[in-house]
Amino acid sequence: MPLTIDHLVYAVPDLTAAMKDIETAWGVRPVFGGQHATGTHNALLALGPTTYLEIIALDPAQHDPSHAYFGLTVPPAAPSLRTWAARTPDVQATVDQAVTAGYLPGTIRDGGRLRPDGVRISWRNTIWTDAWPPAGDGLVPFLIEWGAATPHPAGDAPVGCRLVSLRAEHPDPERVRVMLAAVGVDLVVDFGPIPVLVAEIETPRGLVTLK
Repeated sequence: MPLTIDHLVYAVPDLTAAMKDIETAWGVRPVFGGQHATGTHNALLALGPTTYLEIIALDPAQHDPSHAYFGLTVPPAAPSLRTWAARTPDVQATVDQAVTAGYLPGTIRDGGRLRPDGVRISWRNTIWTDAWPPAGDGLVPFLIEWGAATPHPAGDAPVGCRLVSLRAEHPDPERVRVMLAAVGVDLVVDFGPIPVLVAEIETPRGLVTLK
């Protein structure tokens, strides 16, 4: 069975400003999620019962962004859909499957953060440790396995939006399709001049497109 979309990673220059902009444009305000030990912080917005948008930025309260994920060692010049996560019940088994098929989806690491209400959530995920972008240019998802006692973040994120579609464009779409197949993910990849993820999201104020 193909893996499912867990969340989209939307990288922004400033988290507070992005939350206000999304509220104005979409009609729903994201909720602050928490801080990551790698130098970032995030906000969340549900896109379905078990799917959400993660808005992520460098955290000005943390002074060492050198270990930030997704190439966020410096603030992005503009907001962009940086990558996405595919949910798996067993991240090690999925990595083993991908490696057997000839694709290394990254290193498995334990992750976690405290929510503003003090509840700790935990997960295991793959992460690309080389320079950004990784081999799949962010179009091939990283993998996430949520902790057994961890409620899915979409469950208490603000509702009102829905992910309608997710697709990708790439100058060499076949190369990306091979990587996606190795991981066990279905994603339409068309030819395009630059690598880009395209998400269509239904909001209270109409259909929006994130790239």
